[in-house]
Amino acid sequence: MIVEVRPTADGSNTLYVPALDEHYHSTHGAVQEALHVYLQAGLEPVLATATGPAPVWVLEVGFGTGLNALLTLQRSLTAKAPIFYDTIEKHPLSAAVIRKLGAERYILNPELLECYELLHEASWETPEALTAQFALLKLEGALQDLPLAEDTYQVIYFDAFAPEKQPDMWTDEVFQQLYAAAAPGGCLVSYCAKGSFKRSLKAAGWQVESLPGPAGKREMTRAWKR
Repeated sequence: MIVEVRPTADGSNTLYVPALDEHYHSTHGAVQEALHVYLQAGLEPVLATATGPAPVWVLEVGFGTGLNALLTLQRSLTAKAPIFYDTIEKHPLSAAVIRKLGAERYILNPELLECYELLHEASWETPEALTAQFALLKLEGALQDLPLAEDTYQVIYFDAFAPEKQPDMWTDEVFQQLYAAAAPGGCLVSYCAKGSFKRSLKAAGWQVESLPGPAGKREMTRAWKR
């Protein structure tokens, strides 16, 4: 895909895809959106009940720029439990695009610069321990084609492009697949708040709730596996 680097309101960069007329993150702030939707609404409630040494398993649909993974790695450094982070990406970005993004726009802690580079240098299909508290597995391909372990993930970051841009990612079947992969009591979080999305989640068995959205967005969605 052809992508362009664009600044967002909180000073962090995102990517714009002209062919889809779509941004990878909110133009109101890439970092603030990721922190609000995926960490605060998804990861933190799970970490609050985790005491270790059992790991917290996270599944991300849409590795993209690696922002969600980086912020999760940063949080893992002060977490009581280690984090096992599996992430899926159908269209990995090139090293040239990653360089253009400007790591300093994402990394609030300069000491994590090396970790950001490791995220992108890590091999695909092979799990790697990037720190003592964070293990990464990057999977290349379409979510629908990848077998996922059942009853495994306590948190699912659903970060696909918007339903009108990537409709094949927002089907009842996809959310049934993710429901099966979620651990009992696990949650799925997404920036999306569309009614069709919530209906598909409910059809798959998820218990759905609306939460206040990040800056520039009224609502977001969190769903729980009963």
